[in-house]
Amino acid sequence: MARGYAVAAVTGPRQGSERDAVEEVDGLRFHRTGDLRRTGVVGEARGLMAFAHAIDRAVAAFQPDVLHAHSPALDAAAAWWVARRRGLPLVYEIRAFWEDAAVGNGTGRPGSVRYRSTRALENWAVSRADAVAVICAGLRDDLLARGVAAEKITVSPNGVDLTLFGAAPPRDAALAATLGLEGAEVIGFIGSFYDYEGLDDLVAAMPALVAARPAVRLLLVGGGPMEDTLRVQADASPVAHAIRFVGRVPHEEVERYYGLVDVLGYPRKAMRLTELVTPLKPLEAMAQGRLVAASNVGGHRELIRDGDTGTLFAADDPASIATALAGLLADRSDWDGRRERARAFVAAERNWSSNIRRYEPVYQRLVDAASRKRPWTRSARQA
Repeated sequence: MARGYAVAAVTGPRQGSERDAVEEVDGLRFHRTGDLRRTGVVGEARGLMAFAHAIDRAVAAFQPDVLHAHSPALDAAAAWWVARRRGLPLVYEIRAFWEDAAVGNGTGRPGSVRYRSTRALENWAVSRADAVAVICAGLRDDLLARGVAAEKITVSPNGVDLTLFGAAPPRDAALAATLGLEGAEVIGFIGSFYDYEGLDDLVAAMPALVAARPAVRLLLVGGGPMEDTLRVQADASPVAHAIRFVGRVPHEEVERYYGLVDVLGYPRKAMRLTELVTPLKPLEAMAQGRLVAASNVGGHRELIRDGDTGTLFAADDPASIATALAGLLADRSDWDGRRERARAFVAAERNWSSNIRRYEPVYQRLVDAASRKRPWTRSARQA
């Protein structure tokens, strides 16, 4: 909108609206799809059709030049029905392959019927979109390996709004005292506790890390499916006294906890999801001028230059985590330089105010093709 686009959004039945409606939030217009309380295949089909009809109503009211659908592929399926009906070009943007996301969060298995069906639906959606956008090189390379034409794919990287991030917040001495962190070297993780985040490896690294750096403490802020398992693991650790669980905190309180942390740790496990997809949390930390250390999975390697803008360690290896963090804490000579270079990287390559421009030639190309009444080439062979 700041660049002059007229924008309207359509949210699906999972968003939680009780009825079909049009709402304005912070100057943005949202066309809502009512929640049908879907269950099973029939319920999913009803939800998909309700979503498609909501998109169609929004198109009739808003008269857009382009439909831009975001993953999962069901969103693209609903939008494709409308694009075909209304003669509009369709952009499909993929943030992750949902079959791999299901494996990562423990709700799916590689090679299962559901996994293969989701992958087939993804391929179907990509083949029918007029253009495809992805958030990182890993997703692009995977689509290329499936036979999608390179000219059909645009990389619009995962990014942050730098206007929301300024100087790192000051250390809150009272909060540090409440958590027993006075004089501590603090390794922190702030986010959701999913298995693929590798927090069990971070907890397992703590005995060796405390042996090397007795003042080190681990601060875990957030919650999720792995929380209970992690708490049991931490309680059984010989350095249980050095591990702090805070639980979920209100959004407006998160910065206070960032201010306590010396190094943000992101020990993601090696799997398809983490190799292909770039996460957002390290970018947010770098934008805020925080020091980051992360596993060397593909998604992190796209964001962090080891020894320059952050530290990388071997994935799935608590010993490597302990060694890398101990070395980083022992040598602070270039901490300020790393923070500055990391923030400069985000400003130059992962800032939404500049990333949004990557869509402009795609939109223009599709609008021009539509005005000549010929479709964008859909010749990509799908694996």
